[in-house]
Amino acid sequence: MARLHPSLKPALDLLPDDQPLHLFTRHSVRELASNGFADYRLPLTEEGVRMAETWGSELRRPMKAFYSSPVGRCVDTAIALRTGGLRAGLVSHELPIEKRMELVEPGCYVEDINSVGPAFLRMGAVAFINHHLSDGMPGLLTPAAGQEKLVRYLAARSPAPGTLAVHVTHDTILMAFVASLLGLSQVDEKDWPW
Repeated sequence: MARLHPSLKPALDLLPDDQPLHLFTRHSVRELASNGFADYRLPLTEEGVRMAETWGSELRRPMKAFYSSPVGRCVDTAIALRTGGLRAGLVSHELPIEKRMELVEPGCYVEDINSVGPAFLRMGAVAFINHHLSDGMPGLLTPAAGQEKLVRYLAARSPAPGTLAVHVTHDTILMAFVASLLGLSQVDEKDWPW
C-alpha cells in the first residue's frame, strides 16, 4: 500500500473506542486522466482496488454502514473497503452501499453546475478550491455552508459508539471540507488528499 498516506495507520491508535466514528475518504487510486481532469468515467486501477481492500481489513472497528458518491470509482472503493472488512471480520455481512448525492457534485457544494463547471475546467482543481475558499463563487455554497451541510449529513448517519460508518467521496469535496474545518483560505498540491 505504497500510496496510502503515511499518517493514516498510526492515526487509528488515536481513535476513541467508545465514540461513533466516520471514515470520510476519497475514492482509491484511479486511472490517470488524459486531459488532466478526472471525469466520472475513470475507473479504479487494480492497485486501487487492492489498496482499498487492504485498508478495509485494517480499520480495527466494526463497519456498520457504507455510503458512496454514485460515481463508479467511489462505489467500487466502498465495495473494496467492505470486502476487506468482511475478510477481517469487521463487517458482519454484505452490507448495502448507499449512494448519496451529498458525496458528489452537483449535490454537495455545487448548486449550479452550468456556472461552476466551466470555471472548474478553466481554473483546475487547486485554483478552483482556492477561489472558492477565499472569494466564493456564484453557483457554490460558501465554505461554511458546505461544511455545515456535510456535518449535518454525517451527524444524521452516526453509527453506534465504537463502530464505523464509511463515506466515499471525491478529493475536491474532501479538500473543501477539510480546508473549511481548518479555517484555511488557500491550499496547494501538498495539502491535497492522497
